[in-house]
Amino acid sequence: MIYSMTGYGKSVLQLPSKKVSIELKSLNSKSLDLNARMPSIYREKELSIRKLIANELVRGKIDFSIYVETTAEDTSTQINTPVVKQYIQQLKNVVDGSDIELLKMAVRFPDALNTVREEIDENEWQLIENEIHTAVTDLINHRLNEGKVLEQDFNMRVKSIDDLLEQVITMDPERVEGVRERLLKGVEELKEKYDENRFEQELVYYIEKFDITEEKVRLKNHLNYFLETINSKESNGKKLGFISQEMGREINTIGSKSNYAPMQQLVVQMKDELEKIKEQLLNAL
Repeated sequence: MIYSMTGYGKSVLQLPSKKVSIELKSLNSKSLDLNARMPSIYREKELSIRKLIANELVRGKIDFSIYVETTAEDTSTQINTPVVKQYIQQLKNVVDGSDIELLKMAVRFPDALNTVREEIDENEWQLIENEIHTAVTDLINHRLNEGKVLEQDFNMRVKSIDDLLEQVITMDPERVEGVRERLLKGVEELKEKYDENRFEQELVYYIEKFDITEEKVRLKNHLNYFLETINSKESNGKKLGFISQEMGREINTIGSKSNYAPMQQLVVQMKDELEKIKEQLLNAL
């Protein structure tokens, strides 16, 4: 199973005096990079929110936001009536003006308004926390759907590499015979006598240096292991990344040993498919 690191989750809670909207956005990242935005009243809960998100989402660049919209006549800011009246009285001694004009001036002065710090209602917070869980679940489902697309792409490209490998295996005897013929032709062109037995020994030694049997077997095993990891219960993009690196090593070695143009063309195609796999793995959880 593959989960993408890209996802979006949202949940909205309607309370008697406010509407609370919770949003989560996720992009790919090597580790967990969480950016949290919320009203100051909920800041004391930030640590527990971070822990919850880290446990559930594991990795990714996460933007978490809580938006609060007041829907009733409820405000934490109140007019400091005695202070405002005192300002108006003082202003009357300085300037002429109507009470309305003086009031407009008075409310701009320091301490004319009192802001009462709200305290978290634990019952209310429990409802909000439940909605955070809902938004996280929504994002995880989004990640799963994106992961299914990645999984289809991985399966297609691994099969493509496997098909190309089968062509390499089929072509290998032809390649070895081609190397033998080129060497024999080169020796004959020298028009010098040579020890045929010694030549055969040297030829066998030379061809063994270009033998790709082990690389073919290992690459086949890596392809199978990649598919097994995709089909495991847990998403493990890092592990798939390690396997893809091993696949790359075997493909590169086959290319360097092939010494045969048709086979090298197949190797180039395998490299192209592998690079596309690696690009997609950057977004796998």
